[in-house]
Amino acid sequence: RMPVPVPAAGRRQRASAAFSLSFLSLAFSVTAFSSSYWCEGTRKVAKPFCTGQSRGDHCIRFNSPDGNSSNAVQYIWETGDDKFVDRRFHAGIWYSCEEIINGEGEKCRSFISLTPAADREVLWLSIVAEVLYILLLLTGAILLSVEICYYSSAMDGLKINAFSAVVTVLAGLLGMVAHMMYTTVFQMTVNLGPEDWRPHAWDYSWSYCLAWASFACCMAAAVTTINKYTKTVLEFKHKRETLGRSLKINYKFPDP
Repeated sequence: RMPVPVPAAGRRQRASAAFSLSFLSLAFSVTAFSSSYWCEGTRKVAKPFCTGQSRGDHCIRFNSPDGNSSNAVQYIWETGDDKFVDRRFHAGIWYSCEEIINGEGEKCRSFISLTPAADREVLWLSIVAEVLYILLLLTGAILLSVEICYYSSAMDGLKINAFSAVVTVLAGLLGMVAHMMYTTVFQMTVNLGPEDWRPHAWDYSWSYCLAWASFACCMAAAVTTINKYTKTVLEFKHKRETLGRSLKINYKFPDP
């Protein structure tokens, strides 16, 4: 059988589009996985007493400037909600950090330690799924880059394309499951987590959006790769049929 040529420029263009989407998905996923800004919010904490030179709205004031005198009767001005201050926090898969009142910097704790014991297995499954998601994305990107640079055989490129499509689809499914499991764990931690962490108000942040953007790019790369595979197969069939008809016309023998 004679090899059937398939336009290399079109194949490389579609492979480049799939590789760009896969690489973008990988970059988004790694950034979101290493970030602690999946969720942001505030929680109400009691104000500390003003000591020394500390003044302002973030500590409880006394009526006497001599706050250290034990003989003076001290009156607290703050009542009701004025006795509390909103402390901002942000949380991710690995850490949950809160701002320090009347100070600079943040105090971070492991998010795994904050998760209820009944939900820690689900969180670990989410972490394992995220790691596998990143590894599969990396494998798919490597295969697509090999396909772009590999011009000697169209059939070998077609095999690499098929394998990269399977890997990218599996990565997308794992990423979706991982993101959904983390969402469930975080909501359970908000309701059943320790009292000194439960937020008063919270919402999903940029890392969470970036994780789902990575999933969208992954599925777009999978669709592009499958579409490229289908088009290449159809081109092979069309070229083969055209070649077969031309051979019949050129080498038609007369009837005996």
